[in-house]
This record gives sequence, C-alpha cells and structure tokens, in this order.
Amino acid sequence: MALLMHAAFFLLLGASLTRFLMRHPGETRTPWIIALSAVLAVLYLLGPVLGSRPTPRRLTWLGVLVVVWMVLVVLAPSFAWCAVPLFYTGLRILPPRAALALVALLTVFVVAAQLRLATGFDPNLVLAPPAVAAVATAVFVHMQRQAVRQRDLAARQRELIDDLLRTRRDLAATERREGTLAERQRLSMEIHDTLAQGLSSQQMLLQAADRSWDTDPATARRHVLTATGIAERNLAEARRFVHDLAPADLAEGGGLEAALHALATRETSQARGRLTVRCHVEGVPAAALPDRVQSALLRIAQGALANVTEHAEATVAALTLTHLGDRVVLDIADDGRGFDAGRPASRPPEGVRGHGLPAMRARVQQLGGTLTVESAPGEGTVLSAAVPLPHPNTAPTAPPAPEERA
Repeated sequence: MALLMHAAFFLLLGASLTRFLMRHPGETRTPWIIALSAVLAVLYLLGPVLGSRPTPRRLTWLGVLVVVWMVLVVLAPSFAWCAVPLFYTGLRILPPRAALALVALLTVFVVAAQLRLATGFDPNLVLAPPAVAAVATAVFVHMQRQAVRQRDLAARQRELIDDLLRTRRDLAATERREGTLAERQRLSMEIHDTLAQGLSSQQMLLQAADRSWDTDPATARRHVLTATGIAERNLAEARRFVHDLAPADLAEGGGLEAALHALATRETSQARGRLTVRCHVEGVPAAALPDRVQSALLRIAQGALANVTEHAEATVAALTLTHLGDRVVLDIADDGRGFDAGRPASRPPEGVRGHGLPAMRARVQQLGGTLTVESAPGEGTVLSAAVPLPHPNTAPTAPPAPEERA
C-alpha cells in the first residue's frame, strides 16, 4: 500500500504539472510552480528516510510538506488531487483525531480548488472530494485494524508456540528423570540379584575356608574352589552388564527353562551337599516368552535361591516353572526354617542386605504380575511369581523395558 501511494503521488504530481504547463504556458507564476513542484517532490522523498513514528522531526516534515502543497494548490488548483496520497501519509503518522483533522483540511482545499477550476457551481465538485476522502480513510482504517489483528494473532501464535516448546522441554525433562530413576532401580535390582549375591556367597565361603584352613585343609580348599567358581560367574555377569545387561544364562541360549536348569545345577554344585536344588517345568508355552519376562523370572529365581542359601538353612529347594496359557508361574519352595510371612518386614541395619523381596516384587509388578510368599516358622517357604502373558495375536502396547533396549 505504501509503495502504491508513493507511486500515485509522483504520478499525480507529474500529471498536475503537465496540465498546468499545457493550460498556462508562459505565465509569470510558472517558474514558481515548477520550483514548488520540485521542492514538494524532494520533501516527499525525504519521508521514508525519517521513518514512520510520529517524532518531532517527522511531524515537522509533514507540516512543511502540507504547507508547500497548499501553496501549490492556491497557485494552481490542478495540484489538488495530490491530496489522496497525503491523506494516507497523515493517517499513517498522526494520531486518529489529528489525522482526521488533517484529512478534513486537505478535503476543504480540494473542494475549493475544484470550484475555482469549474465555470459554474457543480454539486459533484462539492460532494466528490469528501466522498473520496471518506473512502480513502475507511480503507486505511480497515487495513490498519487488519494489520493490528494480524500482529496480535502472530503474537498469540508465538506465545502458544513458546508454551508448547516449553511444555515439550518440561515433559522431556520429566521423562528423562523418570527414565533415570527407573534405570537406577533396575540396575540396583540387577546388581543385587547377581554381583551382590555372588560377593556375599564368596565372603561366606572364604570366611569358612579361613576358619578351617589349619584344621581341615581339604575342606578349606573346596570352599576356595567354590568361591572361585562364583567369581567366574560374577565376572560373566559383569561382562554381560557391560555388553547388554541381559542375564548371562539367557544369553547362552536355550531360553528360560535351560537357564533355570543351569541355575539349579550350579547352586547344587556350589552348596557341596548342603543343598539340593531341583528344577521342573510343567506345560508347554503357546509362544516364546517375551525376553523381559524371561529375564525377570530368572532374576527372581536367582534372588530367591540366594535367600535360601543364606538364611533358610534348607536341604532341598525346588524351582517349578508352570505354563498356563495366559500366564506363567514360577514357584521356589524350600524345606528351611521359614519365617512369619504375616509380620511386617523391618528395615535392615546399615550394611545388611535386605533388598531381595522388594526387588522381586518390583520386577513382577513392572510386568503386571503378582508375587506371593507363604511361610511359617519351621515349615519352609514357598515364593510364587505369576506373570500374565499377552495373547499370541495381540501386539504388545507397552514399550520395551530398558533391559531389552540395551
């Protein structure tokens, strides 16, 4: 719009000067008309340089421009139609009331100039300039309001975009924090079920070897060899943590059943006759168990057998894996001294292991299952972990656990 008005101003100025020179050749006022036209053109060119804000310099420039135009209109009424671009310039720079006053003043000059050019009174010459001024003002005001609405809409959109980006950043930060906490909990359970249990067993064996070193070297040697075997398993687990955090028994192939049989054989061998661990599998799975289910059940079996070895004083323990179609159940039973399962567990003192059952329960709950413990003093303990399985034709909706993603 500004470029259009600039072009219209110079076009009207040139046409008015040409009309004057054609109608009034050789008059004494001609040099003044030409000079004032040049001054008016130069002044108009200075407008964009001064900017669009109503600064004192800008207002002074507008006043001088209007005065020069008025002088031209008094000397040559042909220059009256240059008022239309001046309407636009005044409306852009001045406040609304001052701009309307300027438009009214320019319109009066236009009407007076048209009446001077006419040979007689013509109502159209009185009504047309105000109509043109009203239309020009209405168009400008409408465009200005549209521009304001567009700016407001753009500002609101920027605010909404900023809010959306801020919300996304907050959500991403929250998800990272939750993921970090979940990963820490998972790693703590992994370390408890493998390295911590192995180190505890090694400590017990080495302490027993130290006590019998002088009196029974053969027994001490067996304890040391057993501790060496446990250290080898712990080393394999530690390397598996670094590689992909999957249980070493599962990584060797054969699935959960083979891993449980290997676990039972290993625990029996390490106990040196003090504990016999049997493994039994019932039923056939309709489909391969998800990796996260296999990993969780194997870790639960490892943790439960570690508790049996350390606390139960049992002679026989049994691992039973039962496939029931819509769920899989792992039972770990022993004939140890048992405990009161109905009594709330007390917080272990500093440095004492007591993370086993909470870790097992957390693993099962992450899979949507349940963990039950049945025990009584002198009657042994049965720990049962039941995990539901998705239908073979139903795609899982939950995201893979961090253990699988590793």
